[in-house]
Amino acid sequence: QLQFVESGGGLVQPGGSLRLSCTVSGFTLDYYAIGWFRQAPGKEREGVSCISMRDDSTYYSESVEGRFSISRDSAKNTWHLQMNELEPEDTAVYYCAAEPPVYSVKAMCSMWPIFSSWGQGTQVTVSS
Repeated sequence: QLQFVESGGGLVQPGGSLRLSCTVSGFTLDYYAIGWFRQAPGKEREGVSCISMRDDSTYYSESVEGRFSISRDSAKNTWHLQMNELEPEDTAVYYCAAEPPVYSVKAMCSMWPIFSSWGQGTQVTVSS
Protein backbone atom coordinates (compact mmCIF):
# COMPACT_ATOMS: atom_id res chain seq x y z
CA GLN A 1 0.00 0.00 0.00
CA LEU A 2 1.36 3.37 -1.01
CA GLN A 3 1.69 5.95 1.73
CA PHE A 4 2.74 9.57 1.40
CA VAL A 5 3.78 11.90 4.20
CA GLU A 6 3.94 15.60 3.36
CA SER A 7 5.45 18.30 5.53
CA GLY A 8 6.73 21.85 5.42
CA GLY A 9 3.67 23.96 4.75
CA GLY A 10 2.72 26.97 6.82
CA LEU A 11 2.24 30.71 6.95
CA VAL A 12 4.94 32.94 5.51
CA GLN A 13 5.21 36.61 4.60
CA PRO A 14 5.57 37.71 0.98
CA GLY A 15 9.17 37.31 -0.13
CA GLY A 16 9.76 34.49 2.33
CA SER A 17 10.68 30.86 1.76
CA LEU A 18 9.34 27.42 2.59
CA ARG A 19 10.53 23.91 1.85
CA LEU A 20 8.01 21.16 1.27
CA SER A 21 8.93 17.51 1.64
CA CYS A 22 7.19 14.33 0.58
CA THR A 23 8.25 10.89 1.71
CA VAL A 24 6.69 7.77 0.27
CA SER A 25 6.63 4.18 1.42
CA GLY A 26 5.31 1.06 -0.21
CA PHE A 27 7.29 1.42 -3.40
CA THR A 28 10.59 2.76 -4.66
CA LEU A 29 10.69 5.88 -6.74
CA ASP A 30 13.07 4.59 -9.37
CA TYR A 31 11.77 5.38 -12.87
CA TYR A 32 8.72 7.29 -11.58
CA ALA A 33 7.66 10.79 -12.49
CA ILE A 34 7.08 12.71 -9.28
CA GLY A 35 5.81 16.18 -8.74
CA TRP A 36 4.16 18.95 -6.83
CA PHE A 37 0.73 20.30 -7.59
CA ARG A 38 -1.37 22.99 -5.96
CA GLN A 39 -4.98 23.99 -5.70
CA ALA A 40 -6.18 27.39 -4.59
CA PRO A 41 -9.79 27.99 -3.47
CA GLY A 42 -12.11 28.12 -6.44
CA LYS A 43 -9.38 27.15 -8.89
CA GLU A 44 -8.43 23.97 -10.69
CA ARG A 45 -5.47 21.92 -9.51
CA GLU A 46 -2.32 22.81 -11.42
CA GLY A 47 1.12 21.36 -11.89
CA VAL A 48 3.86 23.36 -10.17
CA SER A 49 6.97 21.28 -10.76
CA CYS A 50 7.81 17.72 -11.72
CA ILE A 51 10.95 15.61 -12.00
CA SER A 52 11.75 12.32 -13.64
CA MET A 53 13.47 9.88 -11.32
CA ARG A 54 14.84 8.15 -14.40
CA ASP A 55 16.78 10.99 -16.04
CA ASP A 56 16.38 13.97 -13.67
CA SER A 57 14.58 16.03 -16.29
CA THR A 58 12.49 18.75 -14.66
CA TYR A 59 9.57 20.99 -15.42
CA TYR A 60 8.42 24.21 -13.76
CA SER A 61 5.26 26.11 -14.44
CA GLU A 62 5.78 29.60 -15.78
CA SER A 63 4.44 31.14 -12.58
CA VAL A 64 7.16 29.57 -10.39
CA GLU A 65 10.09 29.32 -12.80
CA GLY A 66 13.17 30.85 -11.18
CA ARG A 67 11.64 30.89 -7.69
CA PHE A 68 10.94 27.22 -6.93
CA SER A 69 13.30 24.25 -7.12
CA ILE A 70 12.46 20.56 -7.05
CA SER A 71 14.92 17.97 -5.79
CA ARG A 72 14.95 14.34 -4.77
CA ASP A 73 16.67 12.08 -2.30
CA SER A 74 16.32 8.60 -3.71
CA ALA A 75 17.96 6.96 -0.71
CA LYS A 76 15.23 8.35 1.52
CA ASN A 77 12.40 7.96 -1.03
CA THR A 78 11.79 11.66 -0.57
CA TRP A 79 11.45 14.69 -2.75
CA HIS A 80 11.36 18.37 -1.92
CA LEU A 81 10.09 21.66 -3.24
CA GLN A 82 12.13 24.68 -2.22
CA MET A 83 9.96 27.76 -2.59
CA ASN A 84 11.62 31.17 -2.54
CA GLU A 85 10.32 34.68 -3.11
CA LEU A 86 6.84 33.54 -2.23
CA GLU A 87 3.92 35.67 -3.38
CA PRO A 88 0.32 35.83 -2.13
CA GLU A 89 -0.68 34.14 -5.42
CA ASP A 90 1.23 31.05 -4.27
CA THR A 91 -1.30 30.48 -1.50
CA ALA A 92 -2.83 27.04 -2.01
CA VAL A 93 -2.92 23.47 -0.79
CA TYR A 94 0.14 21.74 -2.19
CA TYR A 95 0.07 18.04 -3.06
CA CYS A 96 2.83 15.63 -3.95
CA ALA A 97 2.14 12.88 -6.45
CA ALA A 98 3.87 10.02 -8.22
CA GLU A 99 3.16 8.02 -11.35
CA PRO A 100 5.06 5.73 -13.70
CA PRO A 101 6.06 7.89 -16.64
CA VAL A 102 4.02 7.55 -19.81
CA TYR A 103 4.82 10.95 -21.28
CA SER A 104 7.51 13.58 -20.87
CA VAL A 105 7.79 15.22 -17.45
CA LYS A 106 6.46 18.47 -18.93
CA ALA A 107 3.43 16.75 -20.41
CA MET A 108 2.66 14.79 -17.27
CA CYS A 109 2.99 17.84 -15.06
CA SER A 110 0.43 19.58 -17.24
CA MET A 111 -2.07 16.73 -16.84
CA TRP A 112 -2.59 16.27 -13.12
CA PRO A 113 -5.41 13.65 -13.49
CA ILE A 114 -2.87 11.23 -14.95
CA PHE A 115 -1.27 10.89 -11.51
CA SER A 116 -2.92 8.14 -9.49
CA SER A 117 -0.96 8.33 -6.21
CA TRP A 118 -1.29 11.46 -4.07
CA GLY A 119 -0.25 12.88 -0.74
CA GLN A 120 -2.76 14.35 1.68
CA GLY A 121 -1.85 17.96 0.90
CA THR A 122 -0.23 20.69 2.95
CA GLN A 123 -1.45 24.28 3.25
CA VAL A 124 0.83 27.11 2.16
CA THR A 125 -0.37 30.62 3.00
CA VAL A 126 1.54 33.70 1.90
CA SER A 127 0.28 36.76 3.69
CA SER A 128 1.50 39.78 5.58
